[in-house]
Order: sequence, then C-alpha cells, then structure tokens
Amino acid sequence: MSITSFHDERGLPARSKITTLTIQEKKNGHQPITCLTAYDYATSRLVDEAGIDMVLVGDSLAQVVLGYDNTLPVTMEEMLHHTRAVRRAVKSALLIADMPFASYHIEPKEGVRNALRFVKEAGAEAVKLEGGEKRVDLVKRVLDAEVPVMGHIGLTPQSVHKMGGYKVQGKDLGGIERLIKDAIALDRAGVFSIVLEGLPREVAAMITREVSAATIGIGAGPECDGQVLVFHDILNLTFTPPAKFVRRYGDAAALISKAVEQFRADVESGSYPSDEESYHLPQETKEALDAILARKQMRKMAVGK
Repeated sequence: MSITSFHDERGLPARSKITTLTIQEKKNGHQPITCLTAYDYATSRLVDEAGIDMVLVGDSLAQVVLGYDNTLPVTMEEMLHHTRAVRRAVKSALLIADMPFASYHIEPKEGVRNALRFVKEAGAEAVKLEGGEKRVDLVKRVLDAEVPVMGHIGLTPQSVHKMGGYKVQGKDLGGIERLIKDAIALDRAGVFSIVLEGLPREVAAMITREVSAATIGIGAGPECDGQVLVFHDILNLTFTPPAKFVRRYGDAAALISKAVEQFRADVESGSYPSDEESYHLPQETKEALDAILARKQMRKMAVGK
C-alpha cells in the first residue's frame, strides 16, 4: 500500500516528511528540489499542501510583510513570531528559518544561541545564514548544537550596504573564484544546502557540480539542484518591479483588490448582508417577542390618548 493511501488529519493524502536527508537524496538522485518562502499560517499551509519540499521563513518578510525598505531591520522576535505561525501549518515540508541581520554577526555564542531559539521556541528544523568562508566557524558550532544549516552566498541581501546595492555577483574571474571558495568552504563545514542568489548560471552550474550540498538557486539559472522564490513575488503581492528572475504564476493583487472593492460597494449599496446572510429568531421566540412589542405599542397608544 502506498503512502498516498493514507490521509492526514486535514483529510489530504499523506506525504512523507521531508528532512535534510531527503534533500541530500534528491541531490544525489538528480531530482529537482522546490522551495518557497512563507510567513503566516494560511499561506504556508497552502504551500505545504501543494507539495513544496522546503518552506523558508525568509527575512524577506521585512519587506513583503512588514513594509521595511530592506531586510536589515527585522528582529529575532519578529522572525520567531512568524516562524511559530508557519510551524503550526507545515506538516510535510522541511521548515527553515532565516537568521536575521545582527543575530549571528557579533559573537559566535550568540549566533548559536539564536539558532537554538529558532528550533526550541519556534519549531524550525534548520536555519539559514548568509556568508561564505567567514561563516565556517559559526556553521560548525551551530551544527555541533544539532541544528542543520543552509548556507547562502552570492547576492546576500544582509550585505546590501557593503555591496553597494542589489548587484549580480561573480561576473569576473576574481568574483567567480571567491564564490567557489565560499561554496566549498560551506560544503566542507557541513551545510545541507546552499542558496545561490544573483549570480551567472555558468557559475552556479560550476558550484553545483563541485559541492555535495544541494544548491538552491534564486536568480542563478536552471542548473542548480533546486529553486526558491518569494511567495509574494510569484503572486504579484509586492509593490516594486520584480527582479529579472521572478516568474509570476498568478495575480493575487488583482483578485484581492476586486474582492475588497466589491465588498465596499455592496455595503454602501445595502446589498450586503442580505436576508439569507442574516440569522433569524426561532418562530416561537419571534411570536413571543412580537406579542411583547405589540403590548408595548398598545400601552403607548393608551397613554397618548
């Protein structure tokens, strides 16, 4: 009997739990890996039920959910709050939490402590942190604390000021060499996957062949072992022009706007709520109430005379 013969508590066909070992098996078996960001219960439940392998509570929530200009202001407490919400929805996908800016940059012990908070307090199954060779010591410490790590190199949004903006990385020989060194260093340190963001597909292909960890591309071409996009980007729920690599799979913005405008119009016209959308008294209670109101009206009329 196959696993799909069973159903979960939601009545959906059960799916095997995705783990870091599953991701490694997919890499070794050349099976594409899927990943999407999610930040709340409703959307992460839909993402999980759609069969996505990994759900990332990305620090991109700073922009797409909280309205900041970049990822830097989002705090540990905000990330923990959203990770808890996603945890309640996700049953099958591997849940990864993004470690926000300044949560691991100052002192390694603090970085390990914050990684453990994501697991213990929010139910994450892995954490993601940005940076290459300079993060190797921290990666090893976090792994020693029994927390799987996803690396992230290339265009790293937490380094936006140092990079001078959101720019494609690895466009010259020196940049290519640095990226390959970073990827190999993270791979040897033991990360289970590496996000490759904003770099030429040729470089991403080289890195994918070179490392044993699964590579997850975002603006890095089709040769990566998997792909990740921001949930709000694929549904047109962001208010800035999309990056070159973003493919829109739906227009939730138009759907939401139309629904809200129709609700406003219905309320203003008096067509909502209708009688069918209203609750009614039981007939016996209604008759008793009508009798009481009728007696009150008669008394008023008598006093008026």
